[in-house]
Amino acid sequence: GCYKWSDDRIYKGNWKNNKMHGGGYFIWPDGRTYEGAYVDDRKEGQGTFTWPDNRKYVGAWLNGKQDGVGTYTTATGKSKQGQWKEGKRVAWL
Repeated sequence: GCYKWSDDRIYKGNWKNNKMHGGGYFIWPDGRTYEGAYVDDRKEGQGTFTWPDNRKYVGAWLNGKQDGVGTYTTATGKSKQGQWKEGKRVAWL
């Protein structure tokens, strides 16, 4: 299903008990996007978050934050794999 909030955020994907759950695609009005897994309205599992300037994080999520191994790509296209915990990078791999 698809849902659009009054502030123009859009979610297209799976729902469970009126919460984003399963695979989905979320778009913010400023151009940020997330495509990946959700559990109870939070990013969880594997997913890709892209910023408007083309920076990107592809990897693991837990409770809505980067958590686990992921690859960060800069706006100029340089990529590096790292380890994240609760949304913060703790090490480059």
